[in-house]
Amino acid sequence: MATHPDQYIRFDWAMKRLLRNKASFGILEGLLTTLLGKQIHIKSLLESESNQEDPYAKQNRVDMLAEDDEGHLFIIEVQNSNEMAYFQRMLFGTSKLVTEYINRGQAYDKVRKIYSVNIVYFQLGHGTDTVYHGKTEFRGIHTGEILSLSPFQRETFSVDSVSDLYPEYYILNVRNFNGVASTPLEEWIHYLKTGLIPADATAPGLEQARERLRLDQMTKEQLNAYYHNMDDLLIIDDNVRAAKAEGRYEGHAEGLEEGMELGIKKGERSKQIEIARNLKRANIDISAIAASTGLTVAEVEEL
Repeated sequence: MATHPDQYIRFDWAMKRLLRNKASFGILEGLLTTLLGKQIHIKSLLESESNQEDPYAKQNRVDMLAEDDEGHLFIIEVQNSNEMAYFQRMLFGTSKLVTEYINRGQAYDKVRKIYSVNIVYFQLGHGTDTVYHGKTEFRGIHTGEILSLSPFQRETFSVDSVSDLYPEYYILNVRNFNGVASTPLEEWIHYLKTGLIPADATAPGLEQARERLRLDQMTKEQLNAYYHNMDDLLIIDDNVRAAKAEGRYEGHAEGLEEGMELGIKKGERSKQIEIARNLKRANIDISAIAASTGLTVAEVEEL
């Protein structure tokens, strides 16, 4: 299959096969720098139990664990298919790293700062933004003030706030992006969603992506594997969409049927009540009215 010189490898596939060597760190550094708003230099990629391959081949999820010069840890994760408990899995991932990267007997001030960057290609939760940021704060129940560090703690830990000591979460909800890329972060989101890099993009890391992630630089075998993977993702996406559409249709049909049954029941009851009223006006015995209409004696008495 011929490739256009301006076509680029999608980021999720590149993470699995091309971004694990030091020559490609600039691409990951660019994404993190753009997202976090500060310069990030990746020292190395690390291994964790959470990003090991397992027998079931985490085909829809890609984990990468990086460390910067300051010892901070970065989980970069891509999720292509819907996962209901993804929020909890994010929490599990950061919690596990806290314990994995501290030696037994070390003081708690050795706990690493962790950033969890999650690139999701499905609708996670209910929201319309493309990027969400979560961090831990302690707020007074009565005053509403945010609990802060003491001057000694700020100097000792070299951070400004309590939240700087806790894991931070970023969710890039790729599907929600439908606009024009007008900021560096939007340029990255545009590439993550489409696999295309705007000609005038200036976001850190995208220039390296232009050089290293061109489809026309791949071998025939690599291209075949790449397109096969993209086809698999399309099939998964189509199955999910079809399942949702079928569920909506069945729910609508069941709703119509239940509505008709309910309407019939309500109509029958209205008719019973009207007949009972007429019989009661004619001074017919209440017990006889109840027997003939199906209403209870108490219901007839209340009419």
